[in-house]
Amino acid sequence: MKKMKMAFLALATLALLATGCGGGGGGGSDDDDATPVAENGGAGGSGGGSTSPSIPEGFVLVPGDTFDGTTAAAITGSSVFISGRTITIPDLLVCDHEVTQAEYQSVMGSNPSYFTDNPANGETQANRPVEMVSWYDAIMYCNRRSDGEGRTPCYKVNGNADTDQWGYTPHAGNSISGTIFCDFNANGYRLPTEAEWEYLARGGNLTNTNQTTYSGTSDIGNLAWYTTNSGSKTHEVKKKTKNSLDLYDMSGNVWEWCWDWYDTNGITASTPSTGAASGSSRVRRGGGWSYDASCCTVSLRYSDYPFNRFYYDGFRVVCSRSE
Repeated sequence: MKKMKMAFLALATLALLATGCGGGGGGGSDDDDATPVAENGGAGGSGGGSTSPSIPEGFVLVPGDTFDGTTAAAITGSSVFISGRTITIPDLLVCDHEVTQAEYQSVMGSNPSYFTDNPANGETQANRPVEMVSWYDAIMYCNRRSDGEGRTPCYKVNGNADTDQWGYTPHAGNSISGTIFCDFNANGYRLPTEAEWEYLARGGNLTNTNQTTYSGTSDIGNLAWYTTNSGSKTHEVKKKTKNSLDLYDMSGNVWEWCWDWYDTNGITASTPSTGAASGSSRVRRGGGWSYDASCCTVSLRYSDYPFNRFYYDGFRVVCSRSE
């Protein structure tokens, strides 16, 4: 079984290398006892964030900003911060790393990841990013983690925030039926919107100065795990250089799910900050270990069906500042 598993990985990786990022559109592109990187009520974080009581450990406070659509030409290559579109980014508490396998298992009770063995030298399985998670799995994690830490959950299905009432089985490749609503005023954990993600990846920089190709620099080698340096596997979070907001792996390692529907007709000036009202696929950003450098830029948009699970898809969480 082990040989079959690794053979499948090698073949899948070769296919990904041959196709690159596919142009960035559409859906369906397609036990270690080490101390976890994050530990706060079973799912917090350690490292770059403040230890202030108002900021969860492993999180950083990022001040918001308003983009009024008049400086769009200066936002290099962006399809989100465009002329005429007004976007307000609220103050956010942002996890400085992608959700790890240990964090995910502590909340969900299981670890669906493909990369559960053979970590790189000096790395641990527990601190690698969780993958093989669908968009639906990610929002269920957010609500369950919020409940566990006494925060108000952001997501509701048909008006119900209790995940036990959603009729959904994680990691089964199925879908959540019903209307999914996000309360952006709640203080619980959630996925970033696409605009928030790009704002964070750009270091909170919406000017024409110091723009970079990737999240923190235009030199990807020291910044991201991607096809050239990943060794065909994920890597422990926070091993590469952080960006100016002290956020790691915004480029590379695993793709990160965002809240927004992917708008097949493109973003327009009238598109709300939270994205299109409907669609068939959800946005994911940032590139990953099996993709080339062009897929890891701060400007590339990509998507996938929300029920899909792949070993290059993960997520990071944010929450609105309530203090």
